[in-house]
Amino acid sequence: MKAQRLPDQPAITLSVNTTTAPTPSTRSQLASDEALLIANHFAQYLQPGIASTHQLKHEVYALRHQVYCEELHFEEEKPDQIETDEFDERSIHCCIRHLGTKNLAGTLRLITSNSPTEQLPIQQFCDYALTNDLLHPNRFLPREICEISRLAVPASFRKRQADQFEGGATGAINEASFSAQELRFFPYIAISLYMSAIAMTHKTRRFHVFVMMEPRLARSLSFVGIHFQSIGPVIDYHGKRAPYYIDSRQIKPNLSPGYRKLLTIIQNALFNTPS
Repeated sequence: MKAQRLPDQPAITLSVNTTTAPTPSTRSQLASDEALLIANHFAQYLQPGIASTHQLKHEVYALRHQVYCEELHFEEEKPDQIETDEFDERSIHCCIRHLGTKNLAGTLRLITSNSPTEQLPIQQFCDYALTNDLLHPNRFLPREICEISRLAVPASFRKRQADQFEGGATGAINEASFSAQELRFFPYIAISLYMSAIAMTHKTRRFHVFVMMEPRLARSLSFVGIHFQSIGPVIDYHGKRAPYYIDSRQIKPNLSPGYRKLLTIIQNALFNTPS
């Protein structure tokens, strides 16, 4: 089978306003403090959801085409202007909607498996890089595993990072179109999509989570308490990426207070539970 050509995880980083190089603990504290401020007003501007209807899924695929094909040119543009593949039919599609414009501000999918014949992309395309036998997807039941994939945030909701990371946020926000308060939320769209995926792993009891991503993204996520474990070497897979694993049951206890509150808000929004 032909390997996918799209990079599933564009790099995102956490930016910290400081005049000196922060220590990991300082960076984590600053990120937590900012996240706490964001969480208190999150629902005023952004609405997490699951694309469970044909119409919503089409909107997700159109957004992916916009980001991957039209903006970043990772793939040729399609006549129907949607980007999809064989894994979408067994994926949970998380999305974030901007309430002011009603537009999708980002999407990410959680690929599932229900039988040994339904392999995750990481098994199908990168099995040779999975060198930790104890944390190989094959060690778990198919109904217990999933893979995070296809993170996409459109240019109008991305900030250009000061960090010169390849494949990062290459679009610029049209600041005249949004309030100053709203602009503070946009760097958190990607992390909020990860939070949505985490919430869905608990909802579906698929606690064993795999992802192919850049090591620097894994480091950035660790600052907020999401500690992915490397289970293989860095390989050339749509850029320099490595396979990672996390047990999602271990995430919430390790989250900084601000991000723990943000996860709770997202869970409440997704599952209509009281805040």
